[in-house]
Amino acid sequence: MILDYETLKLVWWLFIGVLFVGFAITDGMDMGVGNLLPVIGRNDMQRRIMINTVGPHWDGNQVWFITAGGAIFAAWPMVYATAFSGFYFAMLLVLFALFFRPLAFDYRGKLASPAWRKGWDWGLFIGSFVPPLVFGIAFGNLLLGVPFHLDDTLRSFYTGRFWELFHPFALLCGLVGVAMITMHGATWLQLRTTGELAANAARWAGYSALATLVLFALAGIWLAFGVEGYRITSMPDPNQMLTPLMKKVELASGAWLDNYRQMPATLLFPLAGLGGAALTYWLSRRNHPALAFFTSSLTMAGIIFTAGASLFPFILPSATRPDVSLTIWDATSSPGTLNVMFWAVVIFLPIIIGYTTWNYYKMWGKVTEEELEGRFSAY
Repeated sequence: MILDYETLKLVWWLFIGVLFVGFAITDGMDMGVGNLLPVIGRNDMQRRIMINTVGPHWDGNQVWFITAGGAIFAAWPMVYATAFSGFYFAMLLVLFALFFRPLAFDYRGKLASPAWRKGWDWGLFIGSFVPPLVFGIAFGNLLLGVPFHLDDTLRSFYTGRFWELFHPFALLCGLVGVAMITMHGATWLQLRTTGELAANAARWAGYSALATLVLFALAGIWLAFGVEGYRITSMPDPNQMLTPLMKKVELASGAWLDNYRQMPATLLFPLAGLGGAALTYWLSRRNHPALAFFTSSLTMAGIIFTAGASLFPFILPSATRPDVSLTIWDATSSPGTLNVMFWAVVIFLPIIIGYTTWNYYKMWGKVTEEELEGRFSAY
């Protein structure tokens, strides 16, 4: 079966969204644990327990991030080139922060020195706090518009500055990212630990769930009333090869809400974000960590898909020349490329999900002090 070009463009928008959600749910719990390491880890043993809840899985979880980057490169090459030009220093900041994670996981347990281990604990914190903050800021800047333009040969020119990325709205989106990742890590710790550590994790799951709820609601209000959105006013048939120079775009107050008016079913995404955070708070307080972890995952999926539904069909809006904004209709690869990759995903994604599920199943269970003392642990 060969899908038509317009359908393929929609399918790949959905695939990449799913990859971002998969990354947030799997690697998000690792980063959430890292955020909480200096907060609820009262001693070295508690910190070891926290790290061992994610130690066997963290590197496999990052495959979702690598795959999402590869998918953007293959499906939206112009977006990849333009975004990495504009967000170059921000991406370097994420990359350097991520360097701390494998080093900390590998080297923390090599010496018994408290100073040595505390240093790597802070390395894990930096490598866990910075990425969700920067990714949230990046999504905030997409909604604000990115200062770039294209010339007649489709060469992109970024005209912004690094410090301009830290707009107050973008910073609010960054805080949403940090809060939801911390919430997810806290529910994971509540699920996988016991005693005082689980109780402290439950308390922080409540704090971060409320923070996620409030910050996400504030970001939505700000987006609705304080940020101009983008709207396509004319464009050729999307079921053909297009370039970003072939359309007309206008800026209008409230335009980012157009999809919710035209497709009311998309309101389920922000409702999942808000309702999931409220349920996570309630379930965690009542000591139902498995359900709280599920609703935390639902919250993150809802928040990420809310950003996608608001932007759709825009991928990289241009603040300099709105008409050359990159969309799913005019910034995608050829039909042949999308078709080949589509079938690769259909074949291999279930295999990856199945293996990952089996991996968690085989290594499932509470991580306790007695268990760590009774077996070798590298962390």
